[in-house]
Amino acid sequence: MGVGAEKMAAKGSNWDTLRVVIHALILALIVRVFLFQPFNIPSGSMIPTLLIGDYLFVSKYSYGYSRYSFPFGLNLFSGRIWAAEPKRGDVVVFKLPRDNQTDYIKRVIGLPGDEIQMIHGVLHINGKAVEKVKVDDFVLAGPNGRDRHFTRYMETLPNGVSYPVLDLVNEGVADNTEVYKVPEDHFFMMGDNRDNSTDSRFLSEVGFVPFENLVGKARVIFFSIDEEASFWQVWRWPADVRWDRIFTTVN
Repeated sequence: MGVGAEKMAAKGSNWDTLRVVIHALILALIVRVFLFQPFNIPSGSMIPTLLIGDYLFVSKYSYGYSRYSFPFGLNLFSGRIWAAEPKRGDVVVFKLPRDNQTDYIKRVIGLPGDEIQMIHGVLHINGKAVEKVKVDDFVLAGPNGRDRHFTRYMETLPNGVSYPVLDLVNEGVADNTEVYKVPEDHFFMMGDNRDNSTDSRFLSEVGFVPFENLVGKARVIFFSIDEEASFWQVWRWPADVRWDRIFTTVN
């Protein structure tokens, strides 16, 4: 093979490699925009369902698509296309209505038309108390090796969806509220860590969440690491990765 032929073969090989990379990037972009987007959990508002240091995939297609489904919130159309309303109890990522930019993750508690109220720490939906049963404490490893114990309950919504909630303080700041009437095309969101969650109970901070602001439904935890460590600190993985949480579904 001559020198010219060798150069042509090298160029062809380089182009084939570049083409594979371009195709992979396009495929990754399509998956992220239309199918699944990764998120990480930076706060404890959804403990015990989600922990600080959890990394999860959110399905973008679950509720259809709005402007907030796309990078930079491109205003390509109004409302949602291929829309499907979330079910009560879904764990959802949404854009904070106050700025339409910050990603929040909470549980859907109230649907359009519902009346929501907290009375002495018990959730009421449309005038009826939601079943709340005390179970074993939730235990988190604290600093200096000391375990932290939190009072845990199982809450069961009218549609049968059950999930754990924490009660850190008796008669906390949002344990007794007014009656919230959920507007049309809006949803009422709450964190599972009831005394440590800024959610729809705080109207000036979060309030009712427009359907348009929903990004997607939390599906699966694909990685989880202790809150004192970081994803990139590979040398800490053997000791700090929560191996039992990887590939668990979000309920």
